[in-house]
Amino acid sequence: MPIPKHVFDPPFNIIRCSHAVLDVTDLKLSREFYETTVGLHVEDADDSAVYLRASEEHQHHSLVLRRADVPACNRLGFKVGNDSDLDKAAAFFSENGIPYAFAEQPFQGRTLHFTDPFGYRIELYARMDKRPHLLRRYDLYKGCHPQRLDHFNVFAAEVQDTMDFYVRLGFRLTEYAEEDGPNGRIAAAWLHRKGNVHDFALTNGKGPRLHHVAYWTPTAMNIIHLCDVMASSGYLKNIERGPGRHGISNAFFLYIRDPDGHRLELYTSDYFTGDHDHEPLRWSLRDPRRQTLWG
Repeated sequence: MPIPKHVFDPPFNIIRCSHAVLDVTDLKLSREFYETTVGLHVEDADDSAVYLRASEEHQHHSLVLRRADVPACNRLGFKVGNDSDLDKAAAFFSENGIPYAFAEQPFQGRTLHFTDPFGYRIELYARMDKRPHLLRRYDLYKGCHPQRLDHFNVFAAEVQDTMDFYVRLGFRLTEYAEEDGPNGRIAAAWLHRKGNVHDFALTNGKGPRLHHVAYWTPTAMNIIHLCDVMASSGYLKNIERGPGRHGISNAFFLYIRDPDGHRLELYTSDYFTGDHDHEPLRWSLRDPRRQTLWG
């Protein structure tokens, strides 16, 4: 299937993935899991929501937990360059028949909600309340010492079409998995804006549906330490897969589940992809090492 060319003049400027909004059924239990076990820092909380961030982040939040009757991915957030990009985005969505609306969100400036053609609920913003980063507050470190939100991964029923749409918005392809043969379809794609392997990954499957939210940790040993913490704090069964090494991205990883079943990846050691002539790396869909390098 065709590999899209990089678009260096998109209709508006998305900088990076920024935050996820997850609906949870037990706000107290979810807060305890993300704060004490994983190691995110609570910035604000009330009876309906908890706002958390990682130690390297200056922004107010990178994860919002909202009390709800049913667990779900409520929205995925991306930061744009400035407020004018929100107006450019609104114009683009209007021209292309994509539903959108400006919305008020706590701790954020103007925020634009839209639902993409494949059903993913996205929000864009340019400004968020700032906080001092906690990188040197080693006394506050817990869990795996998460440093920053790294990426989202979603299931997509039509990976090629979804990829083509986001490439129009300036996302660049870094790696992909493809069926063998002259007409092989692309079954998974890794797309970035900030110069690493991905801000947004697409995996073939029933969607729109979240696969995982990922946080970057300083080292692989932080991830191994989290396994020890979870095994000794009642969360052994929440360790889903890993630790291991992805072939795609080369990252050391661990998949875990939160109390509602939301999948969280802890992730470190991928690579730089910011050069404009970076060429996407192809993997055969039949190669098991694309998922786990060690087989």
